[in-house]
Amino acid sequence: MMPPAVRKAALVIHIISSVGWLGAIAGFLTLAVAGLTAGDPQLARAMYLGMNMIGWMIIFPLSLASLVTGIVQALGTVWGLFRHYWVLIKLVITALATLLLLVHLQPVTAMADMALSTDLGPLDMNAMRVQLVFDAAAAMLALLVTTVLSVYKPRGLTRHGQRLSNKQHTLPRSSKSAST
Repeated sequence: MMPPAVRKAALVIHIISSVGWLGAIAGFLTLAVAGLTAGDPQLARAMYLGMNMIGWMIIFPLSLASLVTGIVQALGTVWGLFRHYWVLIKLVITALATLLLLVHLQPVTAMADMALSTDLGPLDMNAMRVQLVFDAAAAMLALLVTTVLSVYKPRGLTRHGQRLSNKQHTLPRSSKSAST
């Protein structure tokens, strides 16, 4: 277990990176909707260039920070990484969201490059524009689910957590106090 001061510092960094990630996605979604609905090619250009910069310079680093600090938090506290379903589900969602972000940033970069090289009319690359809005909305939903899991911490031990719990309950008294 981590000392309390280290645990609290790690928790603060995790919360800041996670909330920052959520806020950056909200800004990205706003730009994606503005890019989709922009009738002015200059406005569309600005939206996709901004989305590309926000994606690579803010969202991606925050997603990595959230993933790493979440793992540190889980490993350094009583929750553990594989003991409770809610922690495991958060890990899977965060890891998948980070991997999908890397995939998602490729079309964002392509749209930014296209916006630089040509004037985007209101209907140009419409399917990709819609996809960017959909992907950002899905990312918001995923991050909101992880937030709800963090607050409510639904009960339920994984098989690994059940084995650990049973093992702790069967240890002699002197072993229990020595291990805590």
